[in-house]
Amino acid sequence: MSTAHLFNSADGLVVKALRGLVAYNPSLALDTDLRVVYDTAFDRSKVALISGGGSGHEPAWAGYVGTNMLAAAACGDIFASPSTKQILSAVHRVPSDVGTILVITNYTGDCLHFGLAAEKANASGQHKCRMIVCGDDVSVGRGGGRLVGRRGLAGQIAVLKIMGAAAATASRASLDDVYGLGQAVAKQLVSIAATLDHCHVPGRTEHGALAADEVEIGTGPHNEPGYRKLKPAPSAEDLVGNLLKHCLDETDAERAYVHFDTQKDEVVLLVSNFGGMSQLELSALVDELLVQLQRDWKITPVRVYAGCLETSLNAPAFSVSLLNLTAAAADEQNPYSVEELKGFLDTRTSTYWESFSGAQAQRRPRAEQFVKSLEGEEEKSHSTTNGGDLPVDAARLEMALRQACNDLAAAEPDLTKWDTVMGDGDCGETLKTGALSLLAAVDGTEGASPLAKAGSSVAVLRSLEHIVETKMGGTLGGILGIFLVSLRAAVEKAVSENKNGGNVKDTEVWGNALTTAIDHLGHYTPAKVGDRTVMDTLIPFAQAIGQGGFKAGVEAAEKGAESTRKLTPKLGRATYVGAGKDASDLPPDPGAWGIMVAIRGLYNGWQGEA
Repeated sequence: MSTAHLFNSADGLVVKALRGLVAYNPSLALDTDLRVVYDTAFDRSKVALISGGGSGHEPAWAGYVGTNMLAAAACGDIFASPSTKQILSAVHRVPSDVGTILVITNYTGDCLHFGLAAEKANASGQHKCRMIVCGDDVSVGRGGGRLVGRRGLAGQIAVLKIMGAAAATASRASLDDVYGLGQAVAKQLVSIAATLDHCHVPGRTEHGALAADEVEIGTGPHNEPGYRKLKPAPSAEDLVGNLLKHCLDETDAERAYVHFDTQKDEVVLLVSNFGGMSQLELSALVDELLVQLQRDWKITPVRVYAGCLETSLNAPAFSVSLLNLTAAAADEQNPYSVEELKGFLDTRTSTYWESFSGAQAQRRPRAEQFVKSLEGEEEKSHSTTNGGDLPVDAARLEMALRQACNDLAAAEPDLTKWDTVMGDGDCGETLKTGALSLLAAVDGTEGASPLAKAGSSVAVLRSLEHIVETKMGGTLGGILGIFLVSLRAAVEKAVSENKNGGNVKDTEVWGNALTTAIDHLGHYTPAKVGDRTVMDTLIPFAQAIGQGGFKAGVEAAEKGAESTRKLTPKLGRATYVGAGKDASDLPPDPGAWGIMVAIRGLYNGWQGEA
């Protein structure tokens, strides 16, 4: 892989890239604080289509904002999902009288943050919000993807293209119509990727590289290793044949997700350059795909899209996607015909994808395209408080918070190293960001009173909730966000209900509140003990603290985190990486370990132990 970059640090790179991206279209605006790109010309009488995800996949997703496609996009850090606050900002920026649909690729962090944003938007009473999750990667077989489903590749772009045009141009397109259309199209997609080498993230240490004589198939767009390496590397013709077989061979029960009637079905081909292939080779690849589709499968695509559709920084890799338009049109959820679907695909947009050449000559002052966050935006989505609090000793609280933050920040190098093995490497940085933000609140460095001064448990939980929602993207940020909202609400409710009911033990309140938070989190993730996730720490901790107190909870958390060293991954990105590997080859789950470090630090600081 190439490790040479024009910008040798990721610091500020995403915002700078978005400032450059919106320059071509005077209708676009960028919230530079929350990294939301939106169309100021959006017609609120239409369904609003919003997407987003980690940066590093350009032009996805900000490059698809514009007339007849996305109304807005929320952009996370490199390879990390945007935070709930970013997504809510996107929803607020393009309010729709008809309704809003969030369309995302199937990654745990995106599902959690966009799901929580949809819940909050609906709860506010200001929006009607739904969500569609696109998973199209056939390399994730039915067995390995039983719980998590297929991960998302560039096939999602066809869903966005068709839905965006339908929402904008179809006569009286209702929320149900556009939502049903999107679901129908998403179900009829198959995709697979192949890579010659991994990408390199500016400012990070090098990820593992492939040998010069091997190719990996089934790779993901975040440097996730594939499920099979081909060595020696096959010829381009043989590689194409291999990939098409994975997508189209219906005798493979693990991967035959979509039926293609080659005698009558109309099919769309999408070929996405991950960023590091030359256009010369990409065009030759498209030709080889078309040759083999016709020769071996009797398929002649009615539409072909090729180029940098959804990239992976500078990876010399590509993905192939096939969409069965006929089957999508026949789906009972979809009110539109095949001809209408093709019309939606042909509808011109004003997006970066189609207009990056600068065909729109009209310009306006660049300063008008960069906007600040809306005042009071955060308060729109906050739930009301029941007023209950659980006071604690302020001095011990401060020591506990400091110890937890310092321990977690010190653990970052190991967490990052372990998470890099899983493919994306953001867990350690995410947790360190949260720890340093909480430490700043404890110090009162941002103008507010030092956080622990009042000895308020609920104030700490609210501060943590705010930090997670605004500073921490990725899968772990989504899980912790839902967990903390539920935990804080449960503590407030328990204390409030017992104001006139006699004394209640703190351990009982925390035990019940933690159990409630775990139960609520279960609505958003199927993860249980033994799945090798953060839940291997959280669930034992919650169960033990109510029965045996803080020390017992810490011991259970330590035991749970340690157990992940010997567990086979069943959920999240580690599922794809861990397939076929002996669990002893994997490090501890970084999320489970990081949360354990924080819990242990809280306990040690509370006891006055260094």
